[in-house]
Amino acid sequence: MRTSAGRTFQLLRQRLDDLAPEARDAAAALLAAQDLVRERFALLLGPKVTATRIRTHGDYHLGQVLYTGRDFVILDFEGEPARPLSERRLKRSPLRDLAGMLRSFQYAAYARLIDESGSGIIPPSEAPSFESWALFWERWVSAAFLGAYLERTATASFVPARRSELATLLDAYVLEKAIYELAYELNHRPGWVRIPLAGILQILGLAVRAPGAAAAAGGGPGPPRPPAPEAHEASPGPVPVTKPPPPPPPEGLKGGGR
Repeated sequence: MRTSAGRTFQLLRQRLDDLAPEARDAAAALLAAQDLVRERFALLLGPKVTATRIRTHGDYHLGQVLYTGRDFVILDFEGEPARPLSERRLKRSPLRDLAGMLRSFQYAAYARLIDESGSGIIPPSEAPSFESWALFWERWVSAAFLGAYLERTATASFVPARRSELATLLDAYVLEKAIYELAYELNHRPGWVRIPLAGILQILGLAVRAPGAAAAAGGGPGPPRPPAPEAHEASPGPVPVTKPPPPPPPEGLKGGGR
């Protein structure tokens, strides 16, 4: 993890001057926070986690899931194509797949936001409101998905029994996935590099604007944050979770019918 992150930061530094202005500030903030990334990964070197490893999907995100009208079908179990086959065949924690889906929710919201901001559908004056609601949607969907996952897998051996262990693993895997995405976007889609940059800074707890259009005045206070799924230390039974109700529709936004 740390080696891969180091290579990605080196690549980011090399491409810094080529980035769009709104991405350059976030990139500089991340490069200044490299020690925080190393500290997050270093937490995995602590006590052994009480969870088993299994065969996993390896590249799980919304693009790998099809809805048939009655059920869901999951595609492409070959893993991340950028990783060597020997690495993809290793047994891993399924929390890596969970992290991939959580990261995918940010892409679902912000990729469309970037496209519509760039095409002028979302005026710059309304960008802050749309950005706040995109982040709101991502957090609520993530909370609902994570809560349902923990509820269904509460007694599974591959889920850590302690909340602290679960948080450490999932936090590291989400961060690892976002850094992997950053390298991918730098090499293939520089216009989307704002998405993983914003995700990484959010994971690290650093203040950053959502990756939409250029900053504009106004926007008002952002929507409330969803409740986090609840869990208890070494709970022998199903993990109790709080499923958030659906968020209210955005108010005062123009240009409906998307």
